[in-house]
Amino acid sequence: MDEFEGCQVTPTSKGLTLLTGAASGIGRELARVFAANGHDLVLVDIDERGLEAVESMLATEPGTVSDSIVVDLTDEGAIDHVENRVAALEHPLEILVNNAGVPVYGHFSETTFEDERRLLRLNVEALTALTDRFLPGMLERGRGRILNTASLAGVVPVPTAAVYGGSKAYVHSFSLALADELAETPVTVTALCPGETETGFMERGGMERSAVADGELMSPKTVARVGYDGLMDGKRVVVPGWRNRIRYRLSRLLPAWLGGRLAKRLWTGSG
Repeated sequence: MDEFEGCQVTPTSKGLTLLTGAASGIGRELARVFAANGHDLVLVDIDERGLEAVESMLATEPGTVSDSIVVDLTDEGAIDHVENRVAALEHPLEILVNNAGVPVYGHFSETTFEDERRLLRLNVEALTALTDRFLPGMLERGRGRILNTASLAGVVPVPTAAVYGGSKAYVHSFSLALADELAETPVTVTALCPGETETGFMERGGMERSAVADGELMSPKTVARVGYDGLMDGKRVVVPGWRNRIRYRLSRLLPAWLGGRLAKRLWTGSG
């Protein structure tokens, strides 16, 4: 099966959708598109003011915000807290969107392990833990969808973003493997692999110094719309933008060393 092809899926009842990293960027726009399509949302983010702003933005949409959870997903007990809050709503979770993530930019020898460890706990551990908590219920009910935000940075080695790229490589590989495991079930898994996107993400990770930040950036609205459509179509991989799809295809064909060299040129302007 081609990664970009959709598959037959069991329609959801547009029950609860849990969305992490909902306060800004792609997450904010995902909240908008889900609510516009009638999904009731549980929003999760560390940014309380950002979540309040998203709630206000969605006030007139068909879908409602059933709960907003202000939590750092890297904290001890955070996953339990989210699971308990969802359970308290007494409605089944139909869709899980693992979008929360943080970047770290710079040569590995110059970045701090504290920052890299936090990145791994959020980008990898929290995503895996939430999937572990909510997937069994989806299988038991015979319906469900999971959308994991990966990145083109996870498809080729990315010098100056070694740990970030590695974390997104995990998300990409985990999503494809899980989708294959679940192929004979009504539950689908989709990896959203955006390229460079116009959000505050780069600034938070120190990536405004990178050559990528000077290039053409995709709108988070476009990324969210394409991601939502791909999820609902049951696609395993969604890559917004035709240029990015070419880059994705090439990355699967080129030797790793050549892909890494091209990525280095893109991210650092050298190589």
